[in-house]
Amino acid sequence: MRNLLTGIFTGLLVLINTLVCIVPLIIFALLKLFIPIHRLREACFEAVRLIAATWISINILIFRYLTPTYWDIRGQQKLSRNESLLIISNHQSWVDIPALMVAVHGKAPFFTFFLKRELIWVPLLGLAWWALEYPFMRRHSQAQLAKTPQLRGQDLDITRKACDRLRGRPVSLVNYLEGTRFTPAKHQLQNSPYKHLLKPKSGGVAFTLNAMNDQLQHYLDVTLVYPNKQPPTFWDLLSGKVERVIIDIQKQPIPKAVIAGDYQEDPVFRESFQAWINQLWQEKDGRIEQLQQELLAKSKA
Repeated sequence: MRNLLTGIFTGLLVLINTLVCIVPLIIFALLKLFIPIHRLREACFEAVRLIAATWISINILIFRYLTPTYWDIRGQQKLSRNESLLIISNHQSWVDIPALMVAVHGKAPFFTFFLKRELIWVPLLGLAWWALEYPFMRRHSQAQLAKTPQLRGQDLDITRKACDRLRGRPVSLVNYLEGTRFTPAKHQLQNSPYKHLLKPKSGGVAFTLNAMNDQLQHYLDVTLVYPNKQPPTFWDLLSGKVERVIIDIQKQPIPKAVIAGDYQEDPVFRESFQAWINQLWQEKDGRIEQLQQELLAKSKA
């Protein structure tokens, strides 16, 4: 009963916070669409991001004071709100997003997520993501691409346009390389070579680095681990059932060799870039195993 009441009250406060913030956010987003003066459009966009940042800050306070979750943030190095970053993370649950916000919000530039197009229909949040100009990506199957080859470059075009708008503005670009949340069924279907991860998709990251050019100098390698074998749901977080979340953060320089190159047309560069991503993913897989073993040992102590 206590968890149910906690979930209802916490969820209600998050909903109220969302309703209060969404109205001015949409107003500024619409003004940005119709105002012809570039400087005023930029001011409207900054207002949208400020409102969204306030929404995040209030939600963090709600989780901190109303839920017992211990956010075990590790390895965090000095971050700057003026330095653009690429953030790479494993993806298991909707809890991943508040976990990332708790760890990084206010210490690095505002987030930009690359989202699946279906998420634009999420009530309220879909409108907010549209207002924040988050790029919505279409995920096409191999059968669709074979039938309609011109779809193949669609996501890259969306990525390029998003990066063009963000160039020159400090930003944290969040990319979940797996493209979807990890589940045992997906892991088995892919025959993934990693124990705790799905196969990474490297094309979008390669194109982002190329499009942003020298603006991205470092990436944050974020590894999320939960105590239980089954990742928690967002309701679990709201209702106080998530006791601990490990958020391991490693800030690393982006190798210059992977920034400038034609991933689509240059097979040598593509192979080199994939090797870098695969090595990063191999190390992350080992880190997850190590952290899970640590949690297991503590549970038995």
